[in-house]
Amino acid sequence: MSDGTRGCEISWFSALCDDDYEFLGQPDPMLASSWEHCRDIVMQAETGGFDNILLPSGYALGIDTTAFAAAIATLTRRINLLMAVRIGESWPPQLARQIATIDRMTGGGRLKINIISSDLPGETMPSAPRYARTVEAMAILKDMLNGKAIDHQGEFWQLKLDPPRVTTVSGRAPLLYFGGLSPDAREAAAKGCDVFLMWPDKCETIAAIMADMDERAARYGRKLRYGYRAHVIVRETEAEARTYADRLLSKLDADQGAAIRAKSLDSTSVGVAAQAALREGASDDGYAEENLWTGVGRARSGCGAAIVGDPDQVLAKLRMYQDMGIEAFILSGYPHAAEADLFARHVLPNIDHAPL
Repeated sequence: MSDGTRGCEISWFSALCDDDYEFLGQPDPMLASSWEHCRDIVMQAETGGFDNILLPSGYALGIDTTAFAAAIATLTRRINLLMAVRIGESWPPQLARQIATIDRMTGGGRLKINIISSDLPGETMPSAPRYARTVEAMAILKDMLNGKAIDHQGEFWQLKLDPPRVTTVSGRAPLLYFGGLSPDAREAAAKGCDVFLMWPDKCETIAAIMADMDERAARYGRKLRYGYRAHVIVRETEAEARTYADRLLSKLDADQGAAIRAKSLDSTSVGVAAQAALREGASDDGYAEENLWTGVGRARSGCGAAIVGDPDQVLAKLRMYQDMGIEAFILSGYPHAAEADLFARHVLPNIDHAPL
């Protein structure tokens, strides 16, 4: 436990997957994913002082993450890049080369990886083998990016390779971030990731997930770090923040929201089901617990709740999570560039934060 004053990593989110709105569910051509728009979000986050930025990946939506990460690496100077990679679309040795190359483009040490246990587009693999493949991929990536020779004889890849000539600047693998709530996902995380990411939920649920993951990781002689992915709405007063939350949903109807949620590639996952349950169990105004609003989940799959309040309330919520042992926060808001600026002005100066 902590008094909430220890450091943590504060990250923002760049909407590479067509997930930026003024009104949820109402596409705006000015906010659609493009090089220019997503670049501007990243630059706003760097100017605002965020430590890291998630660059998400979705096969069916938006622009390519790896290409974007390489380009934005040359424009940024301080902010870390959390590049999402979809294992179902990757050959690990080539992915390792891409990671090492982009790390060097950042000047070294500014690239981290968000592992997604995806299918190959057009195919559907059952959960257990899909996550087993992800565990193999994480092991291969770590060995190659740590400069080791590879002799991997697994179920999905059989590789015998000399140590790569090009590694990261440090010669070490970057941190691997990973999330998922199914038993297969939890086991994969316990075996291979460094930072286990969770979506919003009630405090007691988050604590139970962390306790379970501690036990699973310990069985493999490992210890995990924890991250929390949430949206945020901060205003000078709680009333203003709640009014803005209501405004976000003011042009959304139920059928439209359901169609948006169904379109996502992860719409049937255990994690998405947990977000739906959180939303369904919330109060009439959408709050699952104090300052945790589930309305966002009416118009998107995946992370479906926001921390809503005045600066002191948002800060208190984050410090409460820190007391639970969470060291990394990946935050976002709508529209992303504008909300990054508000959080950077109202909350970020009061947090002791730095990259993991």
